[in-house]
Amino acid sequence: MITIKRKLGDLGEKIAEKYLRGNNYQILKKNYQKRWGEIDIIAKENQEIVFIEVKTRTKDKSDFYGQPQESVNFFKQQKLIKTAKTYLYEKDYSSQTDWRIDVIAIKLDEQNKKANLNHIKNAVIS
Repeated sequence: MITIKRKLGDLGEKIAEKYLRGNNYQILKKNYQKRWGEIDIIAKENQEIVFIEVKTRTKDKSDFYGQPQESVNFFKQQKLIKTAKTYLYEKDYSSQTDWRIDVIAIKLDEQNKKANLNHIKNAVIS
């Protein structure tokens, strides 16, 4: 059974992917998973590998819980860094490869059928 939260997350990832493709990012992998963490989208911008965490909230939840990106706390950041480094190692990227971790925060206004997307580059510093 797919939960409402999972449906919301999937919708956010689709919106983020469309945005990234429209901004000349090459999508390399979606939903890369390890025991200790997951990365929603792995992309390439020019020669840089970009690991993207997508956080989606509805407008009413954002008003109560704060901005979507605020949920990427210290512990989540540490998981993202470890998972990103694992991906680079598994794919035999050089230690000189440029990479970063971004957050795409999406607020959905379901009533007006609009999405407000905020792309925060270098949101997590490794």
